[in-house]
Amino acid sequence: MTDLFLESEVERLLLEATTSRSRRVKNRLASLWMVGSLLVALVPLTLVIGYVLFKGAGEISLAWFTEDLPAITRKPGGGMGPAIVGTLLITAGAAILAVPLGILGAVYLHEYGGKTYTARLVRFMADVMTGVPSIVMGLFIYTVWTLQFGLEGIGGSLALACLMLPIIIRSTEEMLRLVPDELRQASYALGNRKWRTIITVVLPASFGGITSGVMIAIARAAGETAPLVFTIGAARNLNLDLFNGPMTALSVQIFGNAQTPFDAAQARAWGAALTLVGIVFIFTVLARVISARVARRHNA
Repeated sequence: MTDLFLESEVERLLLEATTSRSRRVKNRLASLWMVGSLLVALVPLTLVIGYVLFKGAGEISLAWFTEDLPAITRKPGGGMGPAIVGTLLITAGAAILAVPLGILGAVYLHEYGGKTYTARLVRFMADVMTGVPSIVMGLFIYTVWTLQFGLEGIGGSLALACLMLPIIIRSTEEMLRLVPDELRQASYALGNRKWRTIITVVLPASFGGITSGVMIAIARAAGETAPLVFTIGAARNLNLDLFNGPMTALSVQIFGNAQTPFDAAQARAWGAALTLVGIVFIFTVLARVISARVARRHNA
């Protein structure tokens, strides 16, 4: 430890001796600016998480995760079991639909499409879909699916998948651009075909960034309310079948309970909000752990 401290101190002194005073001042100002920006960004984030935790922690219990929704919203009691399971199922269905299509679309755009007319059209449509309000996507799925097959969980998955798809495409394409071309050329030099190079070299090298983009898309989808209001209904009992009957989700319960004047319903809304934040946090941590292991294996 002493040797490392001496080496770092020597490096610091050499850096100060070989760097002009104006550059050192600019470096310190830039460092202070970055630290200050980080603190400013952390303040609202800490306040929001702290307030949700303060208001919703009192509702969390074992019954909260296992019992059905109460029949009378103004009375206390009951749980959010159907909404929690519905959120997980609907979001998982949306991820199964959107993640493979989004990654494959990004691979086509960067590795095959390039600057062709088709690739430019797909990028333009992805950018347009990114800015489409979620309620418009919900109305679209309601028109083409729900009116034909009724209120089902799969309708909510389709609506959320449409919201996730452009985010995954654009974020994955940006990550693929960061992979050095030297890695591709080295794979080609070893005799690998392009598809094998993409699978064994390009995608593993960008796996961490792709995972981050996927988690951003999933986090946005898990918190959406407007598309689900039109597509899944408002069930109070547990339904494990995405293709049969209405379901419910945490975001729908937050919306419904928060706008009532009853204290018990508002408390359930805060508890549902805390549960949703916890679910997104847990899955984000798991995704980070998996991406770190894949990155270490690829580097090895």
